[in-house]
Amino acid sequence: MSSLGAFSLSLSVKDINKSIEFYQKLGFEIFAGELEQNWIILKNGETLIGLFQGMFEQNMLTFNPGWDQSAKHLDEFEDIRDLQSSLQSQGVEIDSEVSSAEGPASFMLKDPDGNPILIDQHR
Repeated sequence: MSSLGAFSLSLSVKDINKSIEFYQKLGFEIFAGELEQNWIILKNGETLIGLFQGMFEQNMLTFNPGWDQSAKHLDEFEDIRDLQSSLQSQGVEIDSEVSSAEGPASFMLKDPDGNPILIDQHR
């Protein structure tokens, strides 16, 4: 079984400042991001939520191979190209494929109900 790394829910928001204020009331704290670029990652315990204004149309599940829930590098992880190959060999359709031979990369797919899933490796 493949490990997909850190998990977060990426939300497409209309007003990032209002969304930050709302999620802070639920106990989330700013963990990472660039507000001037309209994206922020919030954390509550091990739960991560990304807020993205004007960057994509739908909410999506996001996985980061090579990271734990604190964005710390894992010593061992399955490279994104191997994950993509494994999924394709099982008949999973990839919407946008990895284009590089090494290093940071991402690919997207959809679950059977059309929910987008981003696999995004940063190293």
